Amino acid sequence: MTIDLAWLVRFTVQIAAAGVLITLPFGVALGFWLARTRRRGRSIIETLATLPLVLPPTVVGLVLLELFGRNRPIGRFLYESFGVSIAFTWRAVVIASAVVAFPLLVRTVRAAFEAVDPRLEAIARTLGRPPLYVFFTITLPLSARGILAGVILGFSRALGEFGATIMVAGNIPGETQTLSLAIFQLVQLGRDPEAYRLAVVTVLIAFTAIFVSERLTRSRT
Repeated sequence: MTIDLAWLVRFTVQIAAAGVLITLPFGVALGFWLARTRRRGRSIIETLATLPLVLPPTVVGLVLLELFGRNRPIGRFLYESFGVSIAFTWRAVVIASAVVAFPLLVRTVRAAFEAVDPRLEAIARTLGRPPLYVFFTITLPLSARGILAGVILGFSRALGEFGATIMVAGNIPGETQTLSLAIFQLVQLGRDPEAYRLAVVTVLIAFTAIFVSERLTRSRT
């Protein structure tokens, strides 16, 4: 087994970024709704959104496998209708990364929206501005740093994803293998020095992402 470090780093970063970008519109919409609504059922929705954060990653991966396996309804539909396979491909890695990153993104985005003074939005509405105009010109710009911090936190979580990925995508070198999966395989093969080298690279990437997120959060405060 030969490790292509450049490919591994590039693939892992691209997968984590793609997973976060896929969830970003939904995370912003749900975070805004949670920050502004007091309707019945809010707690249930918030709990469901947070669930992947506390469930064992293997359980999340098992659920995704049941949804997107080729012999399962969604997976069969996608394959027969569009010729697209999900399970045990890079697409499954993206989906797993998106699912595990989503809770952190939503929680951080909700906090960012809650920090916006609602009186500013109310003043704009009294001046006859429509809700979408108020959102895009007042609410979103004022919460932009918090949203960006949530994106970086979600990216950091997706970067180290292991359990859900190995369940739904496997550990296929050159196809679905990320840094964390490569580290696991190297340890199994007794190649600890190479595993430590990859671990250091992973720590450096994650440290940089979290450091930037903390700086953005403090700047917003």
